[in-house]
Amino acid sequence: MNIINLIKIAIKALSNNKMRGFLTMLGIIIGVASVITMLAIGQGATQSIQSEISEMGSNMIMIQPGGDMMRGGVRQSSSSMESLKMADYESIVQECRYLTAVSPIVNASGQVVFGSNNTPSTINGVSREYLEIRRYSIDDGIMFTDQDIQSATKVCVIGKTVADNLFTNGENPVGQVVRFKNIPFQIIGVLKSKGFNTMGMDQDDLILAPYSTIQKRVLAITYLQSLNASVVREDLSEVAIDEIAEILRRNHKLKPEDEDDFTIRSMEEISSMMNTVTTLLTVLLASVAGISLVVGGIGIMNIMYVSVTERTREIGLRMSIGARGIDILSQFLIESILISLTGGAIGVIFGFVVSMIINMFTATSVQIWSVLLSFAVCTATGVFFGWYPAKKAAQLDPIEAIRYE
Repeated sequence: MNIINLIKIAIKALSNNKMRGFLTMLGIIIGVASVITMLAIGQGATQSIQSEISEMGSNMIMIQPGGDMMRGGVRQSSSSMESLKMADYESIVQECRYLTAVSPIVNASGQVVFGSNNTPSTINGVSREYLEIRRYSIDDGIMFTDQDIQSATKVCVIGKTVADNLFTNGENPVGQVVRFKNIPFQIIGVLKSKGFNTMGMDQDDLILAPYSTIQKRVLAITYLQSLNASVVREDLSEVAIDEIAEILRRNHKLKPEDEDDFTIRSMEEISSMMNTVTTLLTVLLASVAGISLVVGGIGIMNIMYVSVTERTREIGLRMSIGARGIDILSQFLIESILISLTGGAIGVIFGFVVSMIINMFTATSVQIWSVLLSFAVCTATGVFFGWYPAKKAAQLDPIEAIRYE
């Protein structure tokens, strides 16, 4: 008996019990839709994180003072340590071959006041290169100059959130004077909006000013709280980190056995860690969703057993007129696979629809490989759970089968 006739017989057998066939498919439909949706959520989260890291600067390196140092049995905050000096910044700028930009960072938090309006924010003392490192750009006005840094000029560039909170009457922020801890700062530029990142942080709630101004006029310090740098290429991050570490250890006169009094992190390291977490989460979600596929497969096995029992006389008649065991096995196996694949196709459609709905609230991304994987699993489920009932049918004794009531 050829495969075309077997498929026709299987389709006719399934059409005779439409409701039972649909209920059997339901487990597969739910399982496939769940797997596709969970994988879409996981992939969407991964892509969203990668996009955010790219916006922050995927080749960025962050240098902080003494991340693992303790004083008096208490772990110190990196911002309170004084191991990073201007000499370190200058050495890194002059000697590092794999960096395109380096910026000192000192910051302070407080109320920013304009007229009767005020808003809490953070003022960051940086260099001009900070815009390149963090992928910011000026929307209106200009960035402060190197001359402003040298003379510690009281000028600043503000983010859109700060501008919206302070200038509620539609004033142009450029040229206005705001006060931070009673120190007047003239606004010379407004940053282009970047919105919120995946961790819920407002990237527009910041003020940038010359680092020398913040050091001298706001914090009264001579050390740096941190350094940000940009690598020529992302794949050179490790080489750049080793080079920076060598410079800092030399500047800090650390002996070979001494621990580093600084911490260096790269966005590549953070990206790798986040991708590992999201991958594990995606696998976990898909595994939980895959349980429903197993349940659907058990449903197929159960219904195929019932079908074999109901059609025992039919099987005996087919065998008595020349049908071989392989023909009977193929017939029931094809029925099982048709149930599984039809349920899989409907499940894929449901998976796409649910993913699109979820995408209205959070990022999702349906991958072609997840659809192909679902179909492969559906086929395997149909074969695996349909094999034993089909084999049982093929092994029936024709005479006993015909006599079966």
